[in-house]
Amino acid sequence: MENPDTRTEVVLLACGSFNPITNMHLRLFELARDSLHETGKYKVVKGIISPVADAYKKEGLISARHRVAMAKLATKNCDWVDVDDWESRQKKWQETVKVLRHHQQKVRNLYCASTIEDATPQNKVGQKRKRETGDQPSVRGNQPQTKAVPQVKMLCGADVLESFSVPNLWKAEDIKEIINSYGLVCVTQAGTDRRTFIYNSDLLWGHKENIHLVDEWIANEISATKIRRALRRDQSVRYLIPDPVLNYIKQNNLYTVESEEQNKGS
Repeated sequence: MENPDTRTEVVLLACGSFNPITNMHLRLFELARDSLHETGKYKVVKGIISPVADAYKKEGLISARHRVAMAKLATKNCDWVDVDDWESRQKKWQETVKVLRHHQQKVRNLYCASTIEDATPQNKVGQKRKRETGDQPSVRGNQPQTKAVPQVKMLCGADVLESFSVPNLWKAEDIKEIINSYGLVCVTQAGTDRRTFIYNSDLLWGHKENIHLVDEWIANEISATKIRRALRRDQSVRYLIPDPVLNYIKQNNLYTVESEEQNKGS
């Protein structure tokens, strides 16, 4: 008899501009999954990229239509990371905690639906035949589903973790809910001391068991801001972003001097 997999199933959710999506964004998912699996406690079953809506009004932010399209091109050949456009379609900017709530509820609904489907008999004729021949129904088949609903965790870089300390940027209750109710998976460069940062924050320290720090041993300095700058200067960004994304940018003439002025001063 096989031993049941008792690991907690996890869905990694990354929110952000993805303006444009880079190889660094994709690496975050791979690094986080490896690190969580190494603990022996978690099993990552899905990754979700959630581009922010246009209402975020960040300087240089191009249309969500393009950012979602590029993210889908970047993940086309990935079998476990998907792009979700719910956040990007909202008319108002959504706080990160609301996006987490949405996806946790979505995961819960999908899980409950699949559980009901698995428990529904598929062949009543076959069941009747079994009763007529004296066969007993499988005990295993009558057992209730007891496996927990997959847990959505927020995936981010160290800059997001450190932004929690910026005055008036985050609501304290939102930070508490994000960490306590969902959990934070933060990818940091190896050798940097993010644990001291957590220690220095009473709010973060109080929920430190729900903050999973991931060491990035191979330094990755790719920045979407720097990529946009290079594109404006007609410099190569190949191997920094996926080729399909680069082709899309060229075909649609994205990231110009004019686009970088968008939302300036907002």
